[in-house]
Order: sequence, then C-alpha cells, then structure tokens
Amino acid sequence: MNNRLNCINYEKQDMVEVTAIPKIAEDERGPTHYFDTDRSTQFVCGYRKKGAVSARHYHKGLSVGKNPEKLILFSGEITIHWFDVRNTEIKGTEKVIAPAMVTVYPFAWHEVIADTDTIFLELNTLEDGQKDTFRI
Repeated sequence: MNNRLNCINYEKQDMVEVTAIPKIAEDERGPTHYFDTDRSTQFVCGYRKKGAVSARHYHKGLSVGKNPEKLILFSGEITIHWFDVRNTEIKGTEKVIAPAMVTVYPFAWHEVIADTDTIFLELNTLEDGQKDTFRI
C-alpha cells in the first residue's frame, strides 16, 4: 500500500509539496492554466488579505479531503511554515507564488501567511476540516 495513504514513513520532502500549475495558452487577455484532481466534492474558496495568517494546525488523514490536503493558489503569494508533529526536527518553509498547487500530507503542522492578497481553492469540504483538524 502507498505509505502516504497509511500516514507512515514520511520523509522530509514528502510533508509539503508545491507544484506549478501548467500554462496551456496565453494571449492578450492573459494566461490560461489547468490542473487535474481526483476529487469531485464541494470545495472551499478563500480570499486572504496581505498579512493574514491561516491554518496553524495539522491533519491526521482521517478525512478523504485532508489525506492529503490540497490547495490551489490562484492569485498572490504565500509562505508556508511546517513541521512533522511526530518529529519536530523535520521542518521547513515553502514560498509559493501563484498559480500553484500545494499538497500538505498528514501530520504536517502548517501555518500559511499571505505575503500578498490571495485567492485560493481548498479541494475539500468544510466537514473534512471539522473532522480532521488538530491544534497544538
């Protein structure tokens, strides 16, 4: 079985991943990007003002939408500070510039700071978060 789905044996680079969203076209109107997802439920759309701090929690992977958590940053720039709650020596900081997909794996405590005004889409329901959000 896939270790990520079992929430076992994560390596440092596996706790948070940032992936650019590919551009398929651009003209005088602006660029067009695309992304794939296997999720087809409700999503959460968020707007954050520059300086806003979000998250400050972790997920255990109990909800499908949080195993892993996926966020599409459509506009703006964020900084994510994270650490493995099972081994706090495993930690990092990711600077993310839109458009990008951020994947946060279970047991990664994470804090998201809006470096600019941002627009994002969380690929999970509110219920997923309510069932699987833990604070330290």
